[in-house]
Amino acid sequence: MSRIVKGMLFSIIFVSLLIITGCGANNDENAENMQTGNHSDESVELSGELVVYSSRNENFVQPLLDKFTENTGIEVRALHGADPLQLEEQANNVQADIFISNDLGALGYLHNQGLLAESNLDGIETIPAEYRADDNAYFAISARARGFIYNKDLITYEEMPKSIEDLFNPKWSEVGYAITRGGNGGMIGHVSALRYEWGDEKTAEWIAAIKDNAAGIFQGHGDIRREVGAGVHAFGLVNNYYFHQQLLDEDNNVGFIYLDQEEDQMGAVVNAAGVGLVAGSPNETNAQVFLEWLLKPENQVAFVGESLELLINSEYRVEYPPEVAEQIVEFTELKVQDMPLKELGNHFEGTKELIESSGLDLELR
Repeated sequence: MSRIVKGMLFSIIFVSLLIITGCGANNDENAENMQTGNHSDESVELSGELVVYSSRNENFVQPLLDKFTENTGIEVRALHGADPLQLEEQANNVQADIFISNDLGALGYLHNQGLLAESNLDGIETIPAEYRADDNAYFAISARARGFIYNKDLITYEEMPKSIEDLFNPKWSEVGYAITRGGNGGMIGHVSALRYEWGDEKTAEWIAAIKDNAAGIFQGHGDIRREVGAGVHAFGLVNNYYFHQQLLDEDNNVGFIYLDQEEDQMGAVVNAAGVGLVAGSPNETNAQVFLEWLLKPENQVAFVGESLELLINSEYRVEYPPEVAEQIVEFTELKVQDMPLKELGNHFEGTKELIESSGLDLELR
């Protein structure tokens, strides 16, 4: 074989190897892009499953998860009604990939216990730093403030209490008000905020006062807003979006009071709902895909869903029903408690103990 022919054959083989190598590199890159969610073709379906534990209302969460499956092809197995402490119990046998919580304090607590993992996500910059962990192991999407929903047929705005401290006064037992049991996530977050503001001794006295004086103690806020709307109780302590939900019901005449708005008062207690990446996630690639998918504007809006909460990222807009839109109060218009929301995680464990010692955690009436 001539030297020229040999040279041509060598060149052909070398070029072929370059092509094969290049194709392999492109395949690897495509696989990586699909794993991280950085693919431009939204019609490409991924595979496998995602296990989600959620303590948020199933009516808000399941449509979001169904949308994720429809968009990606990843099947979701969801455990609704999950308790954050289940992740602690399963620390040596991790089952969940994602934890969704209505209480940023629960996510902060799980992070403090090393049960959530650091993440580097495209789109995380859309969430303000104060609403996410320093290592992005968890972040919030929607927020709400605490306050009193009241029945205008039973009590006037002028007659209503305007501060959370007013509930120390036993006179409100004569009016008839409602609260959730202490194990409710909203109540846990609220008590944590009071511990930060007042310390444990005064907070324990407040828990004892509302336990003794409340006319009704319910499992959830939905029960409270319906009872107040129906005139069974004059007012109740809820998150503001339950007022928004009640506005959509017929035959009710309700108002809402954002608490402690005077200059010398603490401001409204705020909490947020969000998600965390579980450490040791069995399906970590799909969990990363979910989180980046969730950070897209339309999916942040979908996270709010029918809850009527407020989006943390004010650049994205939720289309509220007309009956609700005129009643929406942005947080920028409120005096809000001067407490970093990340502090809720530092108080989560002690708060549950404080509530349980009072007996409010279990009591319903």
